[in-house]
Amino acid sequence: MKKLDFLCLTALPLLMGLAAPAAAQTESRPASQEAEGAAHAPTSDPLRATSPATSGADRGRPAPAAQATEGNETRQVAFASDQVTYDDKADLVTASGDVRMDSEGNKLKADKVVWNRKTDEARAIGNVRLVTPEGHVLYGDDVVLTNAMKDAVANNLLLVLEDGGRIAAVKAVRKDGYTTLYRAAYTPCAVLKPSGCPKNPTWEITAVKVLQDPTRHRIYYEGASLDILGHRIIPLPFLSHPDGSANASSGFLVPDFKYNSRNGLELAVPYYLRLAPNRDLTVTPHIYTGVLPMLQANYRQLDHLGAFQVGAWLTYGRPIPLIVTPTTPIGSQRARFALDANGRFQLDPYWTVTAALRYASDRTFMARYDISRDVRLRSVINAERIDQDSYISVAGWVFQGLRVSDVQGLQPIALPAVDARWRLPAPVVGGVIQLQANSLAITRSAGQDTQRAFASALWEHRSITGLGQELILTGYARGDVYHTADAAATATPIYRGIDGWHGRAIVAAAAEIRWPLVGEAFGGTQLLTPRVQLVATPPTANLSIPNEDARSVDLEDSNLFALNRFPGYDRWEDSSRVTYGLDYALELPGVSIQSTIGQSYRLNSRASILPQGTGLSDPLSDIVGRTTVKIGRVLSIVHRFRVDKNDLAVRRNEIDAVIGGSQTYATIGYLHLHRNIDQSIEDLRDREELRLSGRIKFLRYWSIFGSTTIDLTSKKEDPLSLSDGFQPIRHRLGLFYDDECIELGVTWRRDYDTSTTFKRGNTFLFRVALKNLGR
Repeated sequence: MKKLDFLCLTALPLLMGLAAPAAAQTESRPASQEAEGAAHAPTSDPLRATSPATSGADRGRPAPAAQATEGNETRQVAFASDQVTYDDKADLVTASGDVRMDSEGNKLKADKVVWNRKTDEARAIGNVRLVTPEGHVLYGDDVVLTNAMKDAVANNLLLVLEDGGRIAAVKAVRKDGYTTLYRAAYTPCAVLKPSGCPKNPTWEITAVKVLQDPTRHRIYYEGASLDILGHRIIPLPFLSHPDGSANASSGFLVPDFKYNSRNGLELAVPYYLRLAPNRDLTVTPHIYTGVLPMLQANYRQLDHLGAFQVGAWLTYGRPIPLIVTPTTPIGSQRARFALDANGRFQLDPYWTVTAALRYASDRTFMARYDISRDVRLRSVINAERIDQDSYISVAGWVFQGLRVSDVQGLQPIALPAVDARWRLPAPVVGGVIQLQANSLAITRSAGQDTQRAFASALWEHRSITGLGQELILTGYARGDVYHTADAAATATPIYRGIDGWHGRAIVAAAAEIRWPLVGEAFGGTQLLTPRVQLVATPPTANLSIPNEDARSVDLEDSNLFALNRFPGYDRWEDSSRVTYGLDYALELPGVSIQSTIGQSYRLNSRASILPQGTGLSDPLSDIVGRTTVKIGRVLSIVHRFRVDKNDLAVRRNEIDAVIGGSQTYATIGYLHLHRNIDQSIEDLRDREELRLSGRIKFLRYWSIFGSTTIDLTSKKEDPLSLSDGFQPIRHRLGLFYDDECIELGVTWRRDYDTSTTFKRGNTFLFRVALKNLGR
């Protein structure tokens, strides 16, 4: 419940705002028996005022001293009222008429404040208003403070929190440190219509009695319930939570309810166990109507080096087979579990260790219980050292495949993976030198093993000519050593390499010149930048080297001017070439257009190792480009393309567009790869896909949203594709209500995923979120 602890500890009737200022003060000025007048003066006595109407006969008489609190601490209070009356016989001091008090950011306003010096009782009456330093506002009709201002009683209490939430109670009592609210209610919802008329809140939590226990630092509720639209929906008979005055304490958390066709109705009841200020454990039993229960545990710890967390799920059941046929045997029941842990530790200002562990006992466990829908689990440990001019990484990687086609024995184990880089200024010739050392060992239990090590040096120098051209000179040298075993276990021949030890040397030099031309156009500014790059490199041994990290090669605008168009280190583009292109930018008020286009030409006649269909296999490459158009915040379009250099056939056509604003919008994603590539190259298969999503806000709080993903790949484009040219992957359609205090939504989703059988079918999701509850 948002800030209810603040109500109990500080805002309850002036415990910090009135009680503390009123206590521990002294009175030393003369006072008359009956003195009236205006008073506006900072004072150490909250009810002391200087009155010009004081009679001369009474001047010089000392007034009774205020009772001092423990420690005799003095707190300055700014006090003002229209009139102050002293009654020496009854020992009463009465301030009335727009009484205002200010102490340490607590600002009190009331129609009248009466202080009984004999009983040390202070009473604020009429339109009591207290503003706390945090911005909360407390209202009350009648507030009484006793016991040296430590105990209090307030009637018709209303606390308006800084975030807009409200807490109301018919009566509030504080005695001996315990605070009790009677017939209390909390809501963050508006209680007034835009016209100013009152209205019932969308939801509220009501309770017959609320008790704040200062010894246990918890707030307890009796007769609590959640009311939505004026109706009692859920009783909360055992509701309690920490009051915020101490560290979090152990206890049950809010239960979770779900329903799906696979597991039936689900009830999850988390229990939070605080082990220490820096350690906690949450244990959550999950009970289902359709399957056996599951136990979940989440452990977290924070120390001086960093933090880590461990999540575990355990149940007993029968795994669902990935492929179901009439002859598929029914599996036996067994323990099923998953682990998900991660952490980060800062050993010193430069060294950091990051680790993650993810594992599932079978391929369908995590998706079945909605833990994760990832199709590959990755575990890693990585030690990194980073400073201004160097980087060192020592890592290890393990993968677990969860798809139908994954063979676990072919999943790589990369250990160790070492990469070190240094940057230093180049003497004599100027520029910057980057040195790199890299080592990688890949092991498979039923596949090819590869070890690699290389060292390289890259020199780069940038300068501006007298005509304003940017000249970039690059030199590169690298030496590699490889060893591979069981190369025949790799299905794709061009990825295998040859068993045994192999070495190679790589040398390259490049020069690129850019000539930016700026001018006015269409009432804005345009920038035209021709670019030409020349790369020279001798023949390099490639096919004897296994290819582990440079498989998904494709000519794009992002790698057109790269020194090596392969994405990794295991393949090197050993062709001298010239690359040319044009960048264009137009900036208008509210409109931005950026475009690039280019092509390359190989200068040598030897055969390329780049596969047919990548756009780089022939001496003259395909033409690639990208265009980005932005119009204010209502339109953003990014278009990437590659066209065949011979017949201008479209080999790549990719569009990503966003139309509309934050409330109503549509997104369009389209990808078509028609490269006519060899079907045996598994990493470069053709595909066509359409993605659509959108949201329409049709009323102030109501909106409808939806999305779809469709596989448009045909057998003609990819004979191995399971799509028939129009194969839906996922549909989603929903209705959503969202106001200042509640979210309501219903969503229909249909999955056509072929990787796991049980994920096909319809799912209905119901969402209810009460804003500010439990924060």
